[in-house]
Amino acid sequence: MIRFPGRFTFPKNKIVICAASSAAGSSSPDSDFNPYEVLGVSPIEGFEKVKQVYTRKRKEADKRGDEATAALLEKAYDKLMMAQLMNRKKGVTYGSFQVSKDVKYADKQPIVPWGPRFTKSSVQDSRINLAISAVFTAWIAIQRNAEYKPLQFLAFAFVYRIFEKLKAFEPPVSQTFTEEGEFEDNGRGLRMGKRLLRSLALVFGCIAVSSLAYTGLLNIIEYVGSYIPTVIYNNQEFIITTVSAVSLYIMASYYR
Repeated sequence: MIRFPGRFTFPKNKIVICAASSAAGSSSPDSDFNPYEVLGVSPIEGFEKVKQVYTRKRKEADKRGDEATAALLEKAYDKLMMAQLMNRKKGVTYGSFQVSKDVKYADKQPIVPWGPRFTKSSVQDSRINLAISAVFTAWIAIQRNAEYKPLQFLAFAFVYRIFEKLKAFEPPVSQTFTEEGEFEDNGRGLRMGKRLLRSLALVFGCIAVSSLAYTGLLNIIEYVGSYIPTVIYNNQEFIITTVSAVSLYIMASYYR
């Protein structure tokens, strides 16, 4: 109880209003926002599943021109991403919902910025890459000498495969519109150029390593025994193409 000294009276013709803040009214509107319901996934499915569902639904929303749904999906994905980062810092995991490798190592930059980064593809993509490598390996195994045409087509096929893989890992771009209401994306050409350059670098890097390895092997054999076996010398194209096919399969399936 509070006692006022002396006699205390309220002035006449004055109204005293007492206001109390409501706990419900002061809460954030995000308190009822459930990102799992928005994306239609379960918390125990893992972040890789969350990323796949978000990518698919975001593309569908962009095709329909549904900006409200796209913004809601992006908000849900960002909220789960931040939760992943907090779990990564605390070392907390719940059931099978573990921190994704992309999030876990997001704060670690590679020694070589343009070097390959470990990123495992899906089972379906790995099978497609294996089929491509097997087809061109069989081609060179049958023809033996084909003026390096199997290797050329192999390189173009994996440039496309890695190009698409890099595209899937790009962060979503916020839509901006001109005064006429047309969609504007000024950085699209630059992003495509970077993806293409990286794809070419990774593919032709694998082919260059295979060629240099074959040349180095010949030099070592000649230096040690002063004699190069006819099988190795006459099957240069077959060996380089086969080794390149295996290297490109590993690169496209496990790196980016």
